Amino acid sequence: MSLLKQKRFWKAAAVVERDGGFGVALDARAVNTPNKTPLILPTRIMAEAIAVEWDAQVDKIDPLTMPVTRGANSAIDKVAPQQAEVVADLANYGDSDLLCYRAAGPVELVTRQAEKWDPVLDWAEGTFGTRLNVGEGVMHVPQDAALLANLHAEVAAFDNFALAGVHDLIAISGSLVLALAVTRDYLNPQEAWLLSRLDEHWQIEQWGDDEEASAHEALKRTAFLNAARFIEMSRT
Repeated sequence: MSLLKQKRFWKAAAVVERDGGFGVALDARAVNTPNKTPLILPTRIMAEAIAVEWDAQVDKIDPLTMPVTRGANSAIDKVAPQQAEVVADLANYGDSDLLCYRAAGPVELVTRQAEKWDPVLDWAEGTFGTRLNVGEGVMHVPQDAALLANLHAEVAAFDNFALAGVHDLIAISGSLVLALAVTRDYLNPQEAWLLSRLDEHWQIEQWGDDEEASAHEALKRTAFLNAARFIEMSRT
């Protein structure tokens, strides 16, 4: 059953074995996705996290407080039916990666980008065989076709659950390279998040913080870290 629009009616959520994986039952009723597909999870730790989210609901169910549930629903309802398209869309970020587009000035920002981003590009070169090209401004910087093929293969190797998490890492950061650096444990999620916000944080240093922008960034940071946690849960 899909329950995301209902009020709480159950006493307790529990992890159950279901169809070769793990599921969550509210009392004796198995949880399904919003599309009414069985919610079958790859790991017990993910199922346990989802059970905790359901148990934390007080009156009406609030999906915004259930990031692991939402990630699993996306993996099953959105990624699985169009896996090839999702892989292609995510791999395409390699041809427009945040780390490849540099400021022309001032020199302090140019230097900071080089100091912080170049080591990640060094890692990517050693991992995927070719260095990503870098340019100034927003004009498209073409990348080597063989490198893009390697990046596509890397993304295609993820299962549907990992893809759901990787999608959020990339969409929030604008960088396929940072997302892959997290999945391969070259960067921890907080390090990758800070690298993705380098330009914005430099602007804050120059002009000061904005309360509304700061609140929006906090939401994005939480979503980014949740995505990284979701990927880790899918593998444990």
